Amino acid sequence: MHNAGNLRKLGVNMENSDFVIALAGNPNTGKSTVFNALTGLRQHTGNWPGKTVARAEGAFSYGDKQYKIVDLPGTYSLLSTSLDEEVARDFILFGQPDVTVIVVDATRLERNLNLVLQVLEITDRAVVCLNLIDEARRHKLQVDERRLARDLGVPVVPTAARQGEGLQDLLQAIHEVATGQTVGKPYRAKSESPAIKQALARLVPQIEAAFPGLPNARWVALRLLDGDERLMQAVRQGELGDLTRPELVMLPEAAANNRLIPLEVVS
Repeated sequence: MHNAGNLRKLGVNMENSDFVIALAGNPNTGKSTVFNALTGLRQHTGNWPGKTVARAEGAFSYGDKQYKIVDLPGTYSLLSTSLDEEVARDFILFGQPDVTVIVVDATRLERNLNLVLQVLEITDRAVVCLNLIDEARRHKLQVDERRLARDLGVPVVPTAARQGEGLQDLLQAIHEVATGQTVGKPYRAKSESPAIKQALARLVPQIEAAFPGLPNARWVALRLLDGDERLMQAVRQGELGDLTRPELVMLPEAAANNRLIPLEVVS
């Protein structure tokens, strides 16, 4: 489920909404078209708190549930090398949306899968929107969405948002993931060196102990080992857990010595 406290700090008001949906994707995948098709006129724009990055937010209903959907900046990755990437990454990581919809271009699928795999490292509550399927057909390209769903471990829904094709299937997939009717088991590459594996074996349990219920401890550990300053700050300030906790958060192994654990790996 979403983290209401974190969402408030990220500027998202969940009043009158049952679920929050993040809409992610590379630029030029038709992500904004999907957003407009799902929300219609029920949307507004602004900036992210403390940022100059624009944000669009909207709403839709499905069944007896009310959904809030946040259109994240178009990015090629979540490695936080730009402000747009940091905003998108922080929303998925800290806000823990009920579903993250990743919009991909069916005509350039290989290029888009980098972001898909990065999102799936953070959350298993995801749906891949295989957009521009009409363009793929026009170029004689065939995508086996069932095989892709099996390989990725999350639902994949073909759409042509400009024509409204596949949108009802997309809404159903979002609803089923949000309500727990569909549980993803995402593919996560594990090609780390022995030194990284050893470090993960020590660090992941400590992160899980410090932040119970965190669904992405392995990804957080990998970013910490990579020296991600933003995540180091989040660990120190307790953002990965309850944002109302003002005290410094330390991992258990370090607490006895009143220090943060070292994050470098020495091979």
